[in-house]
Amino acid sequence: MSSVIATTAIRGRFLDIQNTVAQARDIHDQVRYVEDGLLITQYGKIHWFGPWEEGQVHIPAGVSVQHYPDQLIIPGFIDTHIHFPQTEMVGAYGTQLLEWLNTYTFPTEMQFADKSYADKIAAFFVQELLKNGTTTALVFCTVHPESVDALFEAAEQHQMRLIAGKVLMDRHAPEELCDTPERAYQESKALIEKWHGKGRNLYAITPRFAPTSTPAQLEKAQQLKAEYPDVYLHTHLSENKNEIAWVKSLFPEQQGYLDVYHHYGLTGSRSVFAHCVHLEEQEWDCMHQTDSAIAFCPTSNLFLGSGLFPIHQTWQKQVKMGLGTDIGAGTSFSQLRTISEAYKVQQLLEQNLSAYEALYHATLGGAKALDLDDKLGNFNVGKEADFIVLDLNATALQTLRQQHSKGLEDSLFALMTLGDERNIQATYIYGQCAYVRD
Repeated sequence: MSSVIATTAIRGRFLDIQNTVAQARDIHDQVRYVEDGLLITQYGKIHWFGPWEEGQVHIPAGVSVQHYPDQLIIPGFIDTHIHFPQTEMVGAYGTQLLEWLNTYTFPTEMQFADKSYADKIAAFFVQELLKNGTTTALVFCTVHPESVDALFEAAEQHQMRLIAGKVLMDRHAPEELCDTPERAYQESKALIEKWHGKGRNLYAITPRFAPTSTPAQLEKAQQLKAEYPDVYLHTHLSENKNEIAWVKSLFPEQQGYLDVYHHYGLTGSRSVFAHCVHLEEQEWDCMHQTDSAIAFCPTSNLFLGSGLFPIHQTWQKQVKMGLGTDIGAGTSFSQLRTISEAYKVQQLLEQNLSAYEALYHATLGGAKALDLDDKLGNFNVGKEADFIVLDLNATALQTLRQQHSKGLEDSLFALMTLGDERNIQATYIYGQCAYVRD
């Protein structure tokens, strides 16, 4: 693990959202832009933030200032749903969800019983996150405890805040990928004790989705959540219509897909449900009442033909939501590309997604979805110092477009429409530079 440099000082143009909001229309009032700002971090946290003119006197003697005069500095991106073992199978052709799992996903995940293989992919995965400006992610591993160890060990090299967990799966999958209710409980318990709250690591109880867990295994997940109330619950919900019909046939005594999880006590303020493309009215209400969160994964939803997720419903129903890349059904690690596809999905629903709202979902809104908005998501003093430096002119086309931008919001929208990992000039984790673009 790298050691934390006591103090860093960063000067440049800063943009963030100061506070969480209840409605999209309120975001504009919370936008904070400092044309010439200074961020001082101490031991990984934000010690001072504000205009350069006011901040110079706060820089300790002997601390050099890293100056980014032409770039834009924003909080690090937060990815609320991604699968690290699926990194190598991104862009797998021609199927929808259930066939895709059987054809591509399960065979790939079998390899992660080998710790050395898991280590190799985990190191690659973490580097891809950093390269794309993602500083925190909620991550699926595989059924193998070795995969969880590999990922947290890789994250610790950068003191990166990741949330992850071993997949629980005891039916409707290859035998090599199935555990049992008791083994799922024991292995998860051991991993929670080993990793949750160690450094910046956090643990998520991770049933893949309702069809691959028996009622007995979901009861064990419920037991874990009761024994460790501050850990997360991370799973999939209402991604695909065939999947929903399958769940209803497997759990006829429940009122619907979400009610399966709710029945076993798996909803709550640290429960994150990926996709939620086809929620029914009572499911939206349950999400709100239990303070559960949604991970919206537009590149995945489009790639697998799952459907169009309505962001406006999250505001109407007051349900927390963050953005997820969902590698490997999703097609890019880049939250900029994810935002671009999210915008297009909303257009197809005859809704708009502004640049500032998109920034909110990718930063502070994502932190709120993960119940981490007291620690992450903006430049407020006391928060953890995870942020990225954006080059708005990484390509000739971007340079031309930025020359004709009509102000900050238009400039940001152009970045979100045309941007990708090439725009990430540097990524800072816990106050230290963890990635610099070549």
